Amino acid sequence: MKQDMKEKSVIIVGAGPGGLTAGMILASRGLDVTIVEKQNRVGGRNGELKVGDFSFDIGPTFLHQKFTLDEVFAEAGRKPEDYMDLVKLDPMTRLTWGNLSMETSYNLEKMAANVEAAFPGSAEGYRRFMEDHDSKLRSIFPCLQRPYHKVGSLLSSTLLRAFPHVATTKSVVDVLDNYFPDDRLKLAFTFQAKYLGMSPWKCPALFSILSYLEYKYGIYHVQGGLCKISEGMAKVFQEHGGKLRLNTPVKELHFSGTRVTSVELENGETLQCDDAIVNADYAKAMTSLMNGRSIPEEKLNKKKYSCSTFMLYLGLDKIYHDEPHHHIIFADNYQNNVNDIQGERIVSDDMSIYVRNSSITDPHVAPPGQSGLYVLVPTINCRHGLDWEQQKQEYREKVLDRIEERTGMKDLRQHIIAEQIITPDGWRDELDVFMGATFNLAHTLDQMLYLRPHNRMRGYENLYLVGGGTHPGSGLPTIYESGRISSNLLCDAHNISYDRVDLATNYL
Repeated sequence: MKQDMKEKSVIIVGAGPGGLTAGMILASRGLDVTIVEKQNRVGGRNGELKVGDFSFDIGPTFLHQKFTLDEVFAEAGRKPEDYMDLVKLDPMTRLTWGNLSMETSYNLEKMAANVEAAFPGSAEGYRRFMEDHDSKLRSIFPCLQRPYHKVGSLLSSTLLRAFPHVATTKSVVDVLDNYFPDDRLKLAFTFQAKYLGMSPWKCPALFSILSYLEYKYGIYHVQGGLCKISEGMAKVFQEHGGKLRLNTPVKELHFSGTRVTSVELENGETLQCDDAIVNADYAKAMTSLMNGRSIPEEKLNKKKYSCSTFMLYLGLDKIYHDEPHHHIIFADNYQNNVNDIQGERIVSDDMSIYVRNSSITDPHVAPPGQSGLYVLVPTINCRHGLDWEQQKQEYREKVLDRIEERTGMKDLRQHIIAEQIITPDGWRDELDVFMGATFNLAHTLDQMLYLRPHNRMRGYENLYLVGGGTHPGSGLPTIYESGRISSNLLCDAHNISYDRVDLATNYL
């Protein structure tokens, strides 16, 4: 059977986390898999950015729901720990509202004590939240592990059990109203909606499970940066015989009827295939790679997209040892800030800021005695054409002002020796992210499950999607799951048998 499978050739466009997941799974099952990647590195938004002597993650900076990473590596007969050094963080994140700060922890008793110290009388609500969401997660999680490319999938028993949590007009904030009276404390359980690029006042109620997942199972740093996950996946892929071609941009897909027949590279080379998997940004791919079958940009513009981010990658000649690994500084008026972002026109001066100071944990990302500071500011996407080039330096100064004011890094500017900025325009123009929407399509009820772009693309027999623009959505664990779902659909189409790895049940 191995020989039969090797006759099945698969081309994967893009070496982001979804494409790498699919690649290592399919190669381990004996298929002939080639990944073509435009950049000179793997990882996409989960790749490495070098700024002088400093190494940064381009995008994701911590891993939650580690059991999903364990599962997809196990699908390929491997363990993540053999390819990277994972460090479970405790405390996880410092949250700051004005002059009040609180450390978060995955330890129930420690977190309850932290909540009570910062918000007296609130520990009981935290305990109820954790208890209630234990059963909620068990209902919802199986829905995120199956495809929704057929209407009948909406009648599955798993989705029907989760229906009360999914089919509701309530938001994440509405859910939290039942547990926490203080609006500031609610933000400790809503900022995770930013992983979806959405407002917690509009984010569907089912996504309250995101904060539960963090506080229950913790978050991990990877020494050297989370880009090491993608590099580890690439190694597994190649160990199983997969072919990785970097610096290989794709021009377009070729079709015969409803089948993809080949992938044409920009250098004129054509790669024949039995199946193709697209890991490029969904809307960008649909407007640029479909060879006369593109979805009109006007139609894609009508969809709802996530926010974008303003990024500072700062190399420093010192280490701020007293600053936390992860720090979220909330806007003074968080709801107004979020409303500005969701309105897609106003760049807030009263911004929320996330800072990663990983050098206190990780000696591999900067020279000795120096450190790299990763700064992310959620902001508007590019829908309405703001000229970021004109105002990026001014906005940089406002961000640095707030960091110096709200943290112990009072002399930050004096210690910057290397720097790179990515604006929403940069995400769009340099990193091929449609509309600069860093977290892809929004996760509204009308863009989820069957209503989200399908893992096997609608209208095609052998074209599959992976990444944040398909089911289950954005965020590293869900992107890994998209890679597994699409791989399984492809194998099902060829009657290739496989044993599905399930480690999550033991956790849930």
